[in-house]
Amino acid sequence: MTNIVIGSGPAGRLASYELGKIGEDVTLIEKNHIAGTCLNEGCMVICALSDISKFIDSNKRFNEYGFIKSQIDVSYDKIVAKITETQEKLRKLNQMENESVGNTIIYGEASINDNEVEVNNESIEYDKLLIATGARPLIPDVKGSKYGLTNKDILKLDDIPEKLNIIGGGIIASEVANIFSTLGSEVNIIVRSRFLKEIDKDTQEYVLKNIMNDINILEGTDIVECGKNKVITADGDELEGIPFFATGRVANSEIAKDFVDINPDNTIKVNEFMQTSRENVYAAGDVTGGWKLTPVARMEGICAARNMAGYLNKVSYNSIPQTISLNTEVSFVENEKIGNDVKTETIAIPGIGGPGAFWHILTGDTGYCKIEFDSENNKIKKINDISPSSPSDLAYLSYLMRIESPLEDYSEFLEVHPSTDTNYKIIKNLWL
Repeated sequence: MTNIVIGSGPAGRLASYELGKIGEDVTLIEKNHIAGTCLNEGCMVICALSDISKFIDSNKRFNEYGFIKSQIDVSYDKIVAKITETQEKLRKLNQMENESVGNTIIYGEASINDNEVEVNNESIEYDKLLIATGARPLIPDVKGSKYGLTNKDILKLDDIPEKLNIIGGGIIASEVANIFSTLGSEVNIIVRSRFLKEIDKDTQEYVLKNIMNDINILEGTDIVECGKNKVITADGDELEGIPFFATGRVANSEIAKDFVDINPDNTIKVNEFMQTSRENVYAAGDVTGGWKLTPVARMEGICAARNMAGYLNKVSYNSIPQTISLNTEVSFVENEKIGNDVKTETIAIPGIGGPGAFWHILTGDTGYCKIEFDSENNKIKKINDISPSSPSDLAYLSYLMRIESPLEDYSEFLEVHPSTDTNYKIIKNLWL
């Protein structure tokens, strides 16, 4: 049976690899670079730059404490060069991984017909097809929007911008703002509603006070025009600085137009098996909408691959953990199965001097954690956690939430000191 996968981002790459491991015949088609937005324009670029911003933040702290005297001279073009070099290495590894299970990789732009895909002026027949073409930045319909940058342009900058106006108030906006503020840019965040509305209000206040206090946040503000080095708000204020759009993403679903059913937001409509309106055609990842997260795209890609091979399975979207990569990470998760009508209790605890936070004790910004739990059924409903270890902490806790583990079972957790001390403190406060 011949399987074709279009798109090699997290969904398509993992689906291809899974099919290859099962022993299926697979052709993976990629328009640009293997590994998609995550490696080439998104998550991994942010992670690389966040590592540098954290180093600068730590250096500043140690200088203030007086036991290190050093100055940092940042070369943005050299940072970009090393990120690019690393990306090239990872692309080779990702290609080798897929080829190691017998998959064929073709680079070119694909188009779809009833039972075949055309690429590079050749037609390839398929039995099963997976569309995993991802998404791209949404550009608002405002005057001068052509001057706005997006995450696709971060590695194209010649130098660190002197002033930056970030339009949007979600995770990408906050991460980009944190990076460039730490690198020395004067940053405004312009958001139509509330900044970081994804997280609890108390958690947001901690972030604004202790992590992003050098950034000017303009909530309840819209823009009407962009220039090459300015934005104009609906109130008539003119703010100097390069415009940067972090206003969401739009699905790359054009390839499937008039071929499968499309949702009103132009994402590809799929069922719980990642199957489209055509029985032998599947879709996964950002092109289907929903959670635009690399781990979810991977999960969906693997789910689609197994269904394509005849091993029926479904994806569970309950208790999906998320992290905001700032100088101190902010992670959050919610169990959607526990409704708002359930009686809950809330515990709020300060962070501790756990992994990565020891030197924060002197200034009192060790983090913050707020847990809401179902007091009748003894299960976690929601967690907002700020600490260097919060990504790994919530990965563990969200798993327990997904399998609906009662809180008393958490008491069996044994920490690896000091790497999971924060995890232990959260659990101790829940079950004692």
